[in-house]
Amino acid sequence: MEQIKRWSKMTLLLLFVMILSACTQQGADQQSVGLWNGVFIYNLSRFILWLSHLFNNNYAIGIILFTIIIRLILWPLNSMQIKSQRKMMEIQPELEKIKAKYPNRDRQSMELMQQEQQAFMEENEINQFAGCLPLVIQLPVMMGLYQAIFKTQELRQGTFFWAHLGQPDPLFILPLIAAGLTFANTYLTTLSNPVKNSTTTVMMYVMPIMILLISFRLPAAVTLYWVITNLISVIQTLLLNNPYKILEERRLKEEAEREKQRRLKKALRRATK
Repeated sequence: MEQIKRWSKMTLLLLFVMILSACTQQGADQQSVGLWNGVFIYNLSRFILWLSHLFNNNYAIGIILFTIIIRLILWPLNSMQIKSQRKMMEIQPELEKIKAKYPNRDRQSMELMQQEQQAFMEENEINQFAGCLPLVIQLPVMMGLYQAIFKTQELRQGTFFWAHLGQPDPLFILPLIAAGLTFANTYLTTLSNPVKNSTTTVMMYVMPIMILLISFRLPAAVTLYWVITNLISVIQTLLLNNPYKILEERRLKEEAEREKQRRLKKALRRATK
């Protein structure tokens, strides 16, 4: 179920990005008015340009540095999200047991199931909405970056190796990398999930495909932002929620439990002799 929620969040993010194509094309300058254009977009554009000027007006490096700074700022929130996902993953078997108690799919059964699952999560101090905050914060950043590219002439004319930042990647390399990193992050996130089903598998492949298809039409600058932020997500997952360490910890725990049961049985046989 957690994968479905994450898929819904990603779909919402993509929808917001695509809607931006209908936004106003007013330039990002000192004459921009309003809270969004005059404050957020203008200062976002100036900040990326300032970062770029530090590296001889290399606007691609400016966007990469901007992405890293944003991710560093969001690191505590993303850490909270990863910890919440880890807790949700660990209690997933218990949630499935609760679900199995309500085989009927009528409204009353669904309400009772949801109430029991919610009570169980509260008992284990798990907030199922803790993972939403980083996404909510990143949405305006994505929207702002998208508009800043078209509203700032320098960013629109900048290049990143083979690609013009204001145009889609003609070689589709950045979209492929973005999709690959999305798959890697999703794979690592779900690898240690104790409950696997067809929905999890489908989402693991559908999400990268959606990223790939939408990135074909996005400016290379936005796709570059996506590549860097997904790369950092993979690194953060490996550092804070390494599935290989989790699987090893789980294996050792299961072995310790089996050894404990073996000793109890052995002690019981001795006591009954």
